[in-house]
Amino acid sequence: MSEPASTPNSNKGPRPQDLDPAALRHQARRLAAAAQPPWLHAEVARRMAERLPFIKLQPGRVLDAAPALGASAELLRLAYPDAEMRWHEAEPALAARAAQARPQGWWQKLRGASSGRVDALPARPEVELLWSNMALHAVADLPALLAGWQASLAVGGFVMFSCLGPDSFVELRPLYARRGWGRPAPDWWDMHDIGDLVLKAGLADPVMDQQRLTLTWASPESLLADLRALGGNAAPDRFAGLRGRAWRAALLAELDGLRDREGRLALTLELVFGHAFKAAPRLAVAAETHVPVDAMRKALRAGRTGG
Repeated sequence: MSEPASTPNSNKGPRPQDLDPAALRHQARRLAAAAQPPWLHAEVARRMAERLPFIKLQPGRVLDAAPALGASAELLRLAYPDAEMRWHEAEPALAARAAQARPQGWWQKLRGASSGRVDALPARPEVELLWSNMALHAVADLPALLAGWQASLAVGGFVMFSCLGPDSFVELRPLYARRGWGRPAPDWWDMHDIGDLVLKAGLADPVMDQQRLTLTWASPESLLADLRALGGNAAPDRFAGLRGRAWRAALLAELDGLRDREGRLALTLELVFGHAFKAAPRLAVAAETHVPVDAMRKALRAGRTGG
């Protein structure tokens, strides 16, 4: 169910998600070399696109942030066939993948352009829609990124995004704790904290909601393969020992204990969705205003005489 984001509280600020930047870079390079984007992302992109008809604004310029793994390009083209499509990737390996997925015509090659690529945020000229599918859970400095988003938007434009939530893979936590293996996944932002950060970045009217999916597998091996295709564990306090064949065998044996009544292995995924708008800047109002008495008398007389 959708609900407005909570108002920032001076006594309790958002709790940062803790990520290992080196692990994030390693995962980005590995995923950039994969044959397909992560298997889950296309489904999440479809669910995001189903929300677009509820927003009346028809953007003339769209920025797909993190498109290499977002699996969203075709959905955005179908939703806004007349819009100018642009994209941005901060990680070099993912930027190279995104550029390869956007073949250039002779005119773009002659100009040295890269099919709508935005090298750095904020985007210029500004865009009316900034879209980001399944990327925020792999961002080490989310406040800085949101500030770049806000500066990239034209007044009246909107952002739409999705990411993994903190209740993803909850079934693995007792398993890992029992074996002393650290955290199985990062401690990601929850939707209320993201909503607070969106407000602090200067965006307006954020609406956040979540969905939970229960995914099932027939074998521990297929479960591990799919989790690896999603990225990997970037928690700083993940298992630090040598993960060889013996560790993998122990993990597979533990995962086999997750079977449900139908004999399937089940894990929960929490998906967080959000959107917000860029409002016109408000005029600053001084704490004190000095008005000459003569000017005030003149205004009062004009009011009494109707001119």
